[in-house]
Parts: sequence; C-alpha cells; structure tokens
Amino acid sequence: MEKLRFEDMNLSKEVQKGICDMGFEEMSPIQSQAIPVILEGRDIIGQAQTGTGKTAAFGIPIIERCDPNGNYVQALVLCPTRELSIQVAEEIGKLAKYKKGISVVPIYGGQPIDRQIKALKKGVNIVIGTPGRVLDHIRRRTLKIDNVSMMVLDEADEMFDMGFRDDIALVMNDLKEERQTIFFSATMPPEIMKFAASYQANPEIIKVVHKELTVPKVEQVYFELKQHMKTEILSRLVDMYNPKLTVVFCNTKKKVDELTEELQGRGYFADGLHGDLKQNQRDTVMGKFRKGTIDILIATDVAARGIDVDDVDLVINYDMPQDEEYYVHRIGRTARAGREGKAFSFVAGRDIYKLRDIQRYTKTKITRMDLPTLKDIEANYTTIMLGKIKEEIDKEDLSKYEKIIETLLEEDYTSFDIAAALLKFYMAENRLDGHEELDMVDFGGKLKGGKPTGGKPTGFKSSGSSTRIHINIGKKKGISPRHILAAIVQETGITKNLVGNIDVYDKFTFVEIPGDYTEDVLEILNGVRIKGTKVKAEIANPKRK
Repeated sequence: MEKLRFEDMNLSKEVQKGICDMGFEEMSPIQSQAIPVILEGRDIIGQAQTGTGKTAAFGIPIIERCDPNGNYVQALVLCPTRELSIQVAEEIGKLAKYKKGISVVPIYGGQPIDRQIKALKKGVNIVIGTPGRVLDHIRRRTLKIDNVSMMVLDEADEMFDMGFRDDIALVMNDLKEERQTIFFSATMPPEIMKFAASYQANPEIIKVVHKELTVPKVEQVYFELKQHMKTEILSRLVDMYNPKLTVVFCNTKKKVDELTEELQGRGYFADGLHGDLKQNQRDTVMGKFRKGTIDILIATDVAARGIDVDDVDLVINYDMPQDEEYYVHRIGRTARAGREGKAFSFVAGRDIYKLRDIQRYTKTKITRMDLPTLKDIEANYTTIMLGKIKEEIDKEDLSKYEKIIETLLEEDYTSFDIAAALLKFYMAENRLDGHEELDMVDFGGKLKGGKPTGGKPTGFKSSGSSTRIHINIGKKKGISPRHILAAIVQETGITKNLVGNIDVYDKFTFVEIPGDYTEDVLEILNGVRIKGTKVKAEIANPKRK
C-alpha cells in the first residue's frame, strides 16, 4: 500500500513550505494516522517508538491550528529531558518558519531562568519544556496556560519512569477543560492508560503495527559518532572497503542534495536520487549507477524503491531510518543474488534509541565498530598492495626488471633494502590523501606538506603515447587527486581508467592523459571550476617542476 505524502494533506501553503524545506517526502506510519485525527481536534493516544516521526505528527497540526494573531500560549508540549525539549522546539520552529507570527520557546532546567522569563514575557504561542521547569514557571506566574487549547505529552512512559507523574498532573489540572490532549508513548502500561482516562475524552488510540520482518543475511555494523563527523567517516569507509557500488541513505531530500555535493567536492563519483527528480532524471541517475559511471548513490527511502542492482556491496545509513521496516528495506539493497554484503549505520546522539528499537524488532544483533582511523585505511591499503605484488610475481615476466635489481645487488645492496626502497617510492606516489588527519573529538587539523600528493586510479592502462598536462591549482586550494580526476571525468566524459598519474603540488598539478585526447581535454578544462576556483590547463613544460 502506497504511503501518504505530505503534499496530499490539506495543509496551508506556509506549513507545506516548511515541510518541503526540511526535505520530508512521505509520512511515516504514525504521521499518516495521527495528523488527520489531531487536525480534527480529537484527543489521541499514540503508541510509537522513538524516532518514528512523532514530533512532526503533533508539531504540524499544532502549527496549522495556532492563531498567529493570538499573543498567548496556545500549545504546551511536555518532554522528559532538556535534550528532547530542545530537539522538539527546533523541529517545530523549522516547520513553522513560513507561518509568520508563530513563536516557539523551549524551557528546561539547567538554563538561567531569567532568560526564559524574558522570552516568555515577549509573548509566545508554543511552549516545549520539562515538567519540573514548566511547573516552576506556572508557580511564578511567568507562564500562563489558561488559554492552552492543545496539550501534548511526548514520551509519556519515560516521564512516568523518571518520576514526573505528579508534576504532570499538577500542570494538567491548571489547564482549561475545553482543550485537546495528546499522549505519545512507546509503551502503554495500565498506569498511563488510567492517567490518560482522567484527562481525555473518547481518545482515538493509534498504534503503529509492525509487520513480520525478514532480515536479509547481511553483515550489520554501527558506528557511534557526532553529526559533523559523518561525511568524513563515510569517505574513510568507502576508501577502506573499496566497494564496487555503494548506496547511502538519507532521511530528507535536502540532505541527499547536500551530501551529493559534498562527496562530489571530495572527488567521489556520486549522484543523488529523491522524489523531486523527474522520472527521466531518475532514469539517468540509475543508468549511471548500473553502468558504474557513478559508484555511490545517495537516496531517500521513497526514491530507493526503484533500486534493483545486483552489484551493491555496501549500504550506509547516513541517517538512521524513521521506521524499522525502512531499515530492513535499506539493507536488503545489498547481498543480492547470493552475494555477500555489508550494512553500516551512523548513530549520533538519540539515534541510539532507534538502533535499539531496530534490533528489538528485527531480532538482529548489530555490532558496534570503532571509527576507522587513517592508520586503518593505510593498513587496508597495504594489504591490497601486497596482494597485487604477489599477483604480479605469479603472472608477469619480470626479467627486464630483474636486470636492474642485479645491477644494484652487484653494488652490495641487499634484495631486502632494494625491495623496501621501491615500496617506499610506490607508497609515497600512491599514499592516501583527501582525508583530514583528525582528532576524533573535534575533527581538527588537515594534512600539510609541500611534496606532491600522488594518485593513480585503479585500472589505468597506457594506450599508446601519453601527454602530461599542467593545471594551475594545487594543495593550497584544498585540491587532492580525487578532485582533479572527478573534474576530468565529469567535464570531458573520458573514463577514469584512461587518466594516468596525478601529482598534486602546493600551487599546481600534473596529470597524465592519453595523447589522442590532449587537445579536447585542454579545451574543455580551461575555465572549468574545481572546488570553486577557475582553472587554466596547458601541456606541461618538460622543465617545469
């Protein structure tokens, strides 16, 4: 059954615009069931886990029903913690962005009460807060709730577990009788149902029923990290595992667009897929993904329904899904046709609760893994490199190189010394770059140095003569071989295996390209912007270093 989209709801243009800005596409189960009922003004008891979209489920109707001309508190939301109060206030504030005159204020312990009093005196329509601090303001008469027409208890069971039952009752008793009361809770024990019966009139009970889930056989791992670390960690994982094709899932269209731009800026072959794209645009992106022209596809859950590709090695949940069923659908994009696959999830802040719910409903253990460091990437790279060396020894005729080695051996160098020196040169030419050498707490500091950063795309084959070209941009502009490679491939249309060595210096870069393509590549590259800088490309002067 096709799920409802927000645009199908009879909402004001201002609210629809706020929803669109946040990049939401279709409603989660709790949203599609709760929003129409709340908009009718009826009381509800909603049972849904953390992270299923509850905030929008009550936030959108609150904004829709609030009168921007009324300079008083019209809606009150109680949350168990200061963190959730802030999070709910931020989301409702974003959703109300275009409905002029609507003001939202969070109030909670740990923040100076004078600042909150000042904010409340200015006049506010929607208050979100913890029970203790809300009760404190009511007693001080700095928060007047006589005209509250919508009352929401978010995560009621958690508030009861934390001992807020009596505080909640005191707040509820101060409200007028003609109001709408909304309860949301992950569980509905008898104590909460009995409490709700005292304050609600014929509530509609909404329960999100989970289907029987069949979890595919995929290696499932999660990483705990901060929000701002996600893109760097994603890059490291792709570099470590070198998957043939990767699908990255985001919860919103906006994040898909942002992440696509970010990864392209880092030189990855990535493109985005979401509901705002026309069908011909979707077909083009999927065509590129199937052919391997792009190897990272960034998508929302809605757009990903059309992804049916056998060679996906890795699925990354950049954002944790709102619904457990979405998680199963996501990871099922890999390990097709009996192949192996991996699914990595990024867990930031309160996402840990979503993870627990997913594990509970899927009856699956998702293993925690440490964040990958540059040393991990280098170790993995070394393993790959050693494998290639063994492969060359087994299959190639190395006689012409053996003569060079014999010359060095005659000069009393040991074979061990020669091999170590050659490995040093090789790894210096092909060392990892483009990653921040960072402290996992604040992601500070970038790699520095005046020597060239080398890179050679996997699969490079010399086809006749090659030309070395000079591009007037380098490391001081934040350039790495990936940026250069991406620009050449995307702008000129030649395949990446035709591009040779890329040597990036502080202020310029040398690139090897097949001689037959030189004229066209130079013509197209001249004037192209790489990381925002317009570049000039020319045949390299042999004397230039």
